[in-house]
Amino acid sequence: MSADELFLGSAAGNATYREALDRAADAVVEQFAAADRPYSGERPEALAARLEQPVLPESGIGLRAAIDEVASEILPHSVGTSNPRCAAHLQCPPMIPGLAAEALLTATNQSLDSFDQAPAATVLEGRVVDALCDLFGYPDAADGVFTSGGTQSNFQALLLARDRHCQETFGTDVQASGLPVEAGSLRVLCSEAAHFTAKQAAHHLGLGEDAVVTVETDDRRRLDPAALDARLDALEAAGAEPFALVGTAGTTDFGSIDPLPALADRAAEHDLWFHVDAAYGGALALTDDHAAELEGVDRADSVAVDFHKLFYQPISCGALLLRDGGDFEWMARNAAYLNPAAHDETGVPNLVSKSVQTTRRFDALKPYVAFRAVGRDRLGDLVAGTLDLAAETAALLEAADDFELVTDPTLNAVVFRYRPEGGMADERVDALNAAVRRRVLEDGRAVVARTEVDGVTSLKVTLLNPTATLDDVAAMLDVVRDCGADLRDGPEVSA
Repeated sequence: MSADELFLGSAAGNATYREALDRAADAVVEQFAAADRPYSGERPEALAARLEQPVLPESGIGLRAAIDEVASEILPHSVGTSNPRCAAHLQCPPMIPGLAAEALLTATNQSLDSFDQAPAATVLEGRVVDALCDLFGYPDAADGVFTSGGTQSNFQALLLARDRHCQETFGTDVQASGLPVEAGSLRVLCSEAAHFTAKQAAHHLGLGEDAVVTVETDDRRRLDPAALDARLDALEAAGAEPFALVGTAGTTDFGSIDPLPALADRAAEHDLWFHVDAAYGGALALTDDHAAELEGVDRADSVAVDFHKLFYQPISCGALLLRDGGDFEWMARNAAYLNPAAHDETGVPNLVSKSVQTTRRFDALKPYVAFRAVGRDRLGDLVAGTLDLAAETAALLEAADDFELVTDPTLNAVVFRYRPEGGMADERVDALNAAVRRRVLEDGRAVVARTEVDGVTSLKVTLLNPTATLDDVAAMLDVVRDCGADLRDGPEVSA
């Protein structure tokens, strides 16, 4: 291929681009979206055998052939995220407005680390952030930045919390001088059901995972305020220095939402940075009937929200919002070639000082196009419909003799166990459900997840897909039954 054919801007390049996108779109529709099963069932070793061709050949095979190769060898063996019987993880079916935006942002290749690399994108990200701050009830002083998702957002929130606390309590500028000698006493509190990224962030921040103090949950898997009070009293008695409290609006397994107003009260009383991980449940803010579940989120110092979950955008796409945008000062810096101090003085917006990334994608375009195309009311209806389906699924499981509902769903994650015999011991149930989950994936007619609850392996469906119906759920449960019937008396499930 000539240089002109490889890049946009010439007649030859523009024509190649159109043809390549048409061919890629046909491949997606024919080899991925039209598949009747959410997974082919192919095992890792078989996939490896399919992909033995050289990654970097001496001479290329041509763009058409390369796309066709992906169409035949990769797309048919990808998990069908748009299939209504793909319900394992918080991995949404991406809506078409977001897919269109993805094509636009990749072709323009804007980088959000300086205004002169992304002028319109820089301004638009600010507009989208402002709209999100309004959605979550934040004041005019709020600000935010797009991230790769909840992991990055949670990390950055705790980074800001740590550095603010060290400056205000110990007089240490961590950005300049590193951690103070008192850092060993720093503690983060969160629910025992909180996402693992709280501990991961503590590790990456030099505090160690032991700096994270987990708090017991109530019977709805929410952080228990009374247990939090006891933990705070114990930390004070031990001379520890708690600096952040993480509330969760949508735990991964159960969708549980911590009592955010009570947590906000404790954070204010103990001068803690209050961060809410709303990566999963943040989309409730779009709905009429469920937005009240997020009461208290407007009091958080920071909020993590993911668009590649219940906002239905392609991976990756998230945001970190700050109630006081001035708190970005704890990580701000100027680089002469990107955002010199003179730019700050003349009002040139450069977002690099608000991010832990330098080069950064124009991911804000995806929710922007979706919001503009679909609107808040319809987006809220899509989210609410999946919550209704989860409630219907729970009722279906409760009515079945061979399934056990672990807990009522809060959002659209439903945890259950296949228990075909009433008196079946937990040890056998554990082994059976672990074996069933493996067999279901190999079968390919459904994709469900596994987790562990009270020491017993359980199954989970995360019903993010607005096109899914109760018939789809019933079909998934029948696949579990089929696979379970083959396994219940086999060697994988010992008596």
